[in-house]
Amino acid sequence: MTTNQVLIGVGLILVLAVGSQILASRLRIPALIILLPVGFAAGALIDDVDPQRLLGPAFSPLVSLAVAVILYDAGLGLDLARLKGNTRRVVVRLLWIGVLVTWLLAALISAPLLGMSRRAAVMIGAILVVSGPTVVGPLLSFVRPKDRLRHLLVWEGSLIDPVGGILGALVFHAVSASTKHRFVNGAAGFLVSIGVGMAGGVVGAALLWVLFRVLRLGEVLGTTAQLAAVIGVAALCDVLRDDTGLIAAVMMGLAVANLPGIDVPARRPFFETLVSLILGLLFISISATVTPRSLNHVGLPALGLAAFLVLAVRPLVAAVSTVGTDLTRGERGFIGWMAPRGIVAAATASTFTAGLVAKGIGGASKILPATFVVIVATVTLYGLTASPVARRLRVVRPSRSRPLLVGGDPWVVDLGAALKSAGLEVLMWAGQEQQRARIRQAGIELAPGELLAAVTGQDPELEGITAVFFLTAEDDFNALAAAILRGSVEGVVHHLGAPPDSRGVVAPFIGGEVLFGTDLTWPALSRRYEQGAAVLAQPAGAALPHGSDMLFLVRPDGRLDPVTEAHGPRPGPGDTVVLLTPGGGGTEGPPK
Repeated sequence: MTTNQVLIGVGLILVLAVGSQILASRLRIPALIILLPVGFAAGALIDDVDPQRLLGPAFSPLVSLAVAVILYDAGLGLDLARLKGNTRRVVVRLLWIGVLVTWLLAALISAPLLGMSRRAAVMIGAILVVSGPTVVGPLLSFVRPKDRLRHLLVWEGSLIDPVGGILGALVFHAVSASTKHRFVNGAAGFLVSIGVGMAGGVVGAALLWVLFRVLRLGEVLGTTAQLAAVIGVAALCDVLRDDTGLIAAVMMGLAVANLPGIDVPARRPFFETLVSLILGLLFISISATVTPRSLNHVGLPALGLAAFLVLAVRPLVAAVSTVGTDLTRGERGFIGWMAPRGIVAAATASTFTAGLVAKGIGGASKILPATFVVIVATVTLYGLTASPVARRLRVVRPSRSRPLLVGGDPWVVDLGAALKSAGLEVLMWAGQEQQRARIRQAGIELAPGELLAAVTGQDPELEGITAVFFLTAEDDFNALAAAILRGSVEGVVHHLGAPPDSRGVVAPFIGGEVLFGTDLTWPALSRRYEQGAAVLAQPAGAALPHGSDMLFLVRPDGRLDPVTEAHGPRPGPGDTVVLLTPGGGGTEGPPK
C-alpha cells in the first residue's frame, strides 16, 4: 500500500471508532451496537480500511498487546475484599459453573452446527465463555437494575474476562498441538503457559511497585509508566511463549489492585480515555477483517449458536448458580437474560484464528466470523430487550432520586431527614464518628467507608447515586471533591459556596454551580440554624413561612431539583418544597 493509502486507512479507522462511540452515547446504547456493523461495512466497502493490509504481520501482535492493556484495566477494578456474602457465592458459581457449562455446550453444538472439527469447536467454545464489563456496564447503566443485581453482574463481567483470556490462551496451545502428542504437549503447554504468564505478572507487579512505591511517580507519568510496563511485560511473555502476555497482564492488574501500599492512579481520566479509544479501534479493526464472503454458510448457523447460548445455556447457568440463594425470582430471571459477548471474545478470536488456520485445523477459518455474528446478535438482542425484561421482572431500581449528602452537622442531618420524608432514598456520609452517630440516630442510611476512596477518585463511579451534595464546613474539601467527582455520578454534583471571607486556598477559585446560591454558605446556614431555623418539607401549595429559603423541590415523580446560584426551580402542582425557615419564626408568605 502507498503512504497515502496508509494515512487514509488509519485516519478512517480512528474517525469511525470515535464517531461510532459519540453516536452511541447520544443514542444511549452500548457503543458495540454501532462499532461492529460500522467496521464490517467499512471493511466491505472501503479497501483502505483493512488492518491486515495496513499493518501486515504486525496486526495480530498489536491486537494481543491491546487486549493485554484492556485485561490489565479490568484486573485493576477487582478488589477481591469487596466481594462478600451471598454476592460472592453467586459470582463464584457463575464463574466456574458458567465457564465449564458454556464451554462444553458451545463446543458440542458448534461442531455439527458450523461444520467444524472438534478442536475448532473446543476453541470457539472457550472464546464464547466471556462477557465483559465493556458491554455489561453500559447495558446496566441504561437498564438501572437494583443495586445488588447490578453489583453481581458487574463482578461477573469483570472477573470472567481475565478467566476467559487465560482459558483461550491455554486452549489454543492445547488444540494446536500435533495429533500424535496432543495430550502430552497440551498438558505441558498448560503448565508452561501458566508459569510464564504468572512469572510475567509477578515481574510486572514488582516493577509497578518500584515505580509507585519507591519512585512515587505522579499521575501523568505514572499512567504512561503503567502502559509501558504492561505492554513491555506482555510483549516479553509473548516472545517467550505465544499469547502468555494476556495472562501476565491479568496477573499484573490483580496483583496491583490487591497489594497494600501501592497508590496507582489507574482509573484516572487519561487511562480511561486510552482504554476507550483502544476498544473502539479494536472493534472497528477486527470487524473490518470479517468479509461478506467469510459469512457465507456461517451466518445462519452462527445465529443458531447465538440463540442456543441465549435461550438454553445462559438460563441453565443462572438457574444452577443461584439455586439455594436469597435472590428473588425476578433477579434470577434477569441474570439468565444478561450475557452479551464483547471485546475479549472478538480479540481472542482474531488472535487465535490465524494460528489455527495455519496449522490446518478443520473449520478454524469459521471461528472469527461465527464469533462476530454471536457478538452482534447477543449485544443487539440484550441491548433492545434488557430494559423491558427488567421492568417485567420488577428488578429495575426506582426512578426516584437517590441523593448523597456529604456532611454531618445538625442542619445537614435534618436536611437529609426532610428529603427522606419527601419519599427519597437518602444516603449520607460523614468523617467524624460523632456525626456518623447523629446520622444513624436520624434513621438515615450511612454510606460505607469506601465512599472516601470514590471521592478521591479511586473508584470509577458511584453506582446508584443520582446526585451528590457537599455540605461540610471545609470549603476546600467541598470544592475539590465536587470537581473530582463530577462526571462519576449519574446526575449533578454541587457544593456549598465559599463565603467572601473564606480562608480556603482553592475554593474561591474553583468553578461549578454553587448550591443554594452565594448567600447560603456553611457559616450562614449554621448561624441561622443556631438562631432557631429549621429544615422542613411541605407541599408546594401550602402556606410558607415568610423569609424562608427554598433549598430543593421534589417533583411528583421523585426527581430532586436543587436550588443553585444559576437555577431557581419553580414549584408546580404536586411538588414538595424543602426549605430553610427563618430563625425565630416568621409570618406566612412566599419563599425567597
